[in-house]
Amino acid sequence: MATATATASRLAVLAPRPLLPAPGRRRHVPAPGCGHSRPRGLYAAPRGRVICLAAPAPAAPSTTDAGQDRLQKVPISNIRNFCIIAHIDHGKSTLADKLLELTGTVQKREMKEQFLDNMDLERERGITIKLQAARMRYVMNNKPYCLNLIDTPGHVDFSYEVSRSLAACEGALLVVDASQGVEAQTLANVYLALENNLEVIPVLNKIDLPGAEPDRVAQEIEEIIGLDCRDAIRCSAKEGIGITEILDALVTKIPPPKDTAKDPLRALIFDSYYDPYRGVIVYFRVIDGSMKKGDKICFMANGKEYVADEIGVLSPNQMQVDELYAGEVGYLSASIRSVADARVGDTITHYSKKADHALPGYSQATPMVFCGLFPIDADQFEELREALEKLQLNDAALKFEPESSSAMGFGFRCGFLGLLHMEIVQERLEREYNLNLIITAPSVVYRVNCADGETVECSNPSLLPEPGKRRSIEEPYVKIEMLTPKDYIGSIMELAQDRRGEFKEMNFITESRAKLIYELPLAEMVGDFFDQLKSRSKGYASMEYSLIGYRESQLVKLDIQINGDPVEALSTIVHRDKACIGTKVIASEALSAIRKDVLSKCYGGDITRKKKLLKKQAEGKKRMKAIGRVDVPQEAFMAVLKLEKEVL
Repeated sequence: MATATATASRLAVLAPRPLLPAPGRRRHVPAPGCGHSRPRGLYAAPRGRVICLAAPAPAAPSTTDAGQDRLQKVPISNIRNFCIIAHIDHGKSTLADKLLELTGTVQKREMKEQFLDNMDLERERGITIKLQAARMRYVMNNKPYCLNLIDTPGHVDFSYEVSRSLAACEGALLVVDASQGVEAQTLANVYLALENNLEVIPVLNKIDLPGAEPDRVAQEIEEIIGLDCRDAIRCSAKEGIGITEILDALVTKIPPPKDTAKDPLRALIFDSYYDPYRGVIVYFRVIDGSMKKGDKICFMANGKEYVADEIGVLSPNQMQVDELYAGEVGYLSASIRSVADARVGDTITHYSKKADHALPGYSQATPMVFCGLFPIDADQFEELREALEKLQLNDAALKFEPESSSAMGFGFRCGFLGLLHMEIVQERLEREYNLNLIITAPSVVYRVNCADGETVECSNPSLLPEPGKRRSIEEPYVKIEMLTPKDYIGSIMELAQDRRGEFKEMNFITESRAKLIYELPLAEMVGDFFDQLKSRSKGYASMEYSLIGYRESQLVKLDIQINGDPVEALSTIVHRDKACIGTKVIASEALSAIRKDVLSKCYGGDITRKKKLLKKQAEGKKRMKAIGRVDVPQEAFMAVLKLEKEVL
């Protein structure tokens, strides 16, 4: 009986040729009284096939189905903009993957781990270098909501980009590993979020691990940060536990954007990248007003004017729309030639109806660490120039200028935001452009107060004015916060003091963990400070630093001479305690020349033949002493630079 009923409810009248409706075509259901003779539930297949299906009962839209309609507009009150704050390896990318999957933004067959991390370096290192954005649609209590995830890099080198991303949000998920607890990097970004008045939702991740202690970590968050963790969400992004609770919390706890769609346009740029076919693609959040395709726009910081050829949303792939209004996040293409024209933090407004003032917080990216990049093969100099120019199209913070060295030939002096930024650029040059490079010891920007009252900024030790022309030298200082288990406090304090650190404060944030605060020169950190910190704490300590200004120090230039000639590539600026005073040589080594065995072929015969060869060799040595010079191979420079990095 059940079989007969099921058959009756699904009747099909088939034509001889079996044809199905076109894939992806929606079923046509005519409105009542529209004049169509076709009854409800019938639709014509191509070429004579008619299929009759019983009308299904209306069902509530599933979360996955809602994800397919994410281009549909929702009221501003139903928009939620948020980011994820987490330390390295605390599960930020995995959580983002689950949110994309559960909301149907990315189909399961297209899903891959660390979906928003596009670069191989990001996947290998487990860090976010280039931020992404994703628009998700989520249905709660039969109401559709638009959730905009703005992914953020977490490293201190990119703190300015992080601050602009946070300024584009109203809320943040604070993800903490339930087995590790709060780390220094997490603290710094939480404080940035609180400064931007974001609603912070604590999430305890990896509760499925055997070593997870969610109660202890929740107490740690309350004691260190001051957040109420009674309702902290306990989840496992890997196993999919607690993801729905996170989505519900995003809707209920994060406030919607302000309804300022009728005000003059102001949109905040939080990222940009260069596309070789379309020019610069700008990621932005509309703060006030609205933007339509074809509008003439203006960047307020530099006054450049463009026409918005294409606008759209990131979901996470680019999807074109005709208009974006206040609260929405999207992208813009306007045939912009360089990312320097659309800098992060700038404000977009209409050309004809400009806003009265730009959004606050914009600043120029300032390089803090400099080093020399030289190709091992001199023939690759032009290739290196082209590679740097292409990278600069995507990275406005990268600075470079030509430099020549008697030892290493032609290269470039490059400026970076920090050590991680320097490593990333180096690896990209070697991987993506097949370059073999020598990198000189990193240095910082010094301020030299000259005797004539002029102040000179010096990033290259070889350009330091002569001692008689300078009155004093100032170097950048940083405030560094280190979180460590109590067992390693002594060893880490010793490390900081060896690097000319000034002790400021020590607090026990829990019974077993302490926070150490030091102020020390940035030059002492650009070597192997982080490696030493991890080594001395067996990997358990973490650090975060911020620039606090310049201070006068007793600094001198340390030269290395080979055969009496100074080698500029090996010059460094060091503290007087670590170098000589005046022109006194603090260390030297005389290496005797390697004697060529000219008698190796004379295994017999008359002695006069041997004397003739030795006499010829003696004349050659005499000539070398007169006009000779020492040729140092590239391998020797690489070894010296590596040794110098370890010593300093």
